[in-house]
Amino acid sequence: MADFDIDITATYSPEDNKIRLYAAERLDAETFQQVKAAGFKWAPKQELFVAPMWTVARENLALELAGEIEPEETTLAERAQIKAERLDGIAEKRAEQANAFHRAADELSRAFEFGQPILVGHHSERKARKTQERMHNAMDKAVKAHGAIGYWQYRAAGVERHANRKNDPKVRARRIKKLLAELRDLQRRLNAAHKALAMWESATTDKQISFILGRSPSVPYGLYSAVADGKTTPAEARAQCIEAAKRTIENDNLSRWITHTLNRLSYEREMLGDVPRFEGEITPTLLQMFVREHGADKPKGNKVDDDLFSVECDAPLPAHVADGSTVELSADEWRDLMQSCGYVPPEKKPAKPPILNFKAQSGKFLVRNPWDRTVEFVPQVEMTKAEFAKIGTDYRGTRLSACGAFRVRIAPNPIHEGPRFSAGWAAILITDQKQHDAPADFDEEIAQ
Repeated sequence: MADFDIDITATYSPEDNKIRLYAAERLDAETFQQVKAAGFKWAPKQELFVAPMWTVARENLALELAGEIEPEETTLAERAQIKAERLDGIAEKRAEQANAFHRAADELSRAFEFGQPILVGHHSERKARKTQERMHNAMDKAVKAHGAIGYWQYRAAGVERHANRKNDPKVRARRIKKLLAELRDLQRRLNAAHKALAMWESATTDKQISFILGRSPSVPYGLYSAVADGKTTPAEARAQCIEAAKRTIENDNLSRWITHTLNRLSYEREMLGDVPRFEGEITPTLLQMFVREHGADKPKGNKVDDDLFSVECDAPLPAHVADGSTVELSADEWRDLMQSCGYVPPEKKPAKPPILNFKAQSGKFLVRNPWDRTVEFVPQVEMTKAEFAKIGTDYRGTRLSACGAFRVRIAPNPIHEGPRFSAGWAAILITDQKQHDAPADFDEEIAQ
């Protein structure tokens, strides 16, 4: 880094996840190249350098140049308003230009307002054709400037629409889901390193080491061949793998990425609103879903007693969830932890109506068509469970009854006479399976 006395301020905005550099003077060539190589771009209208997204390298450069990173004072809505006003100003200028060109064309057209034709061969021909050309050019420029008005107005409306969309609750909820996916990817790298370290520390003999080298995806490239060719001993290979796993676990960049992602999640959840505290029943399955969403490796939930639940993983749990690979908490403590992590259990989907297997006295069922929402009669056909299983999964399924209280199995009518493609659907009665009682309102449904 070159020695310079330029006053530089660095800011970060969680709204758009961007780092901005404000320089009081022009940067020297060396510093400019470093800023440019880090991905910062010059924004001439705002008079600053901006990076498209936060990274560890960009944060390091901003800290090196400015000493600290301050919160961005200009909000996304304010920047959108400033840009929209600038674009509206361009549209007004284009409107003024269009009017000016139109007036110029109108004034030039007065030379021909009385219908005087251009006299070919007359001394006035050259001037008349020049005037005509200028009139046409002015009119073309007026038309182009007038067309540009709508373009710049559309751009201005788009800027405001984009800012409003970024703050839309549904968009913010989708952004939270994306951040959680990024968190799981980062945590997965950490989990794999912990599991690899445990595996290599447990391998002590040359046979165990050689076995793992040929099957583990965490082995550095070329190490298995080096051991097989005798260039490296199994003990040296084991030491290299242990060192590689420790580097990943102790990697400061990975830790900072995880911390940054958690901070962004905290910000987005705060902007979305208060996270409701879950008051439902705590189950091992629910706890597995919770910790897995935050990056835990294959969690196993257990109920220790009536009010104590535990979760155990092969790798350490995410640091923001708990320390170590096992945690035991009471039901209320789990509810508090889920709320602090912003976790809201998914709503339980309503159960589908049961599939009933009974013989219709009329030999037909009134079912709903799932595509056009209409109801139709289908005949009932008997077959065994084995015969029904032989039908391809694309050609068998269930249909909801017209009353919506139960479902029946369906398949292409096997007793249809004629081409197979013209065979309609049929309700299937499995003869060698438990027979149910017909619903009380089934006869009424048929009558309708």
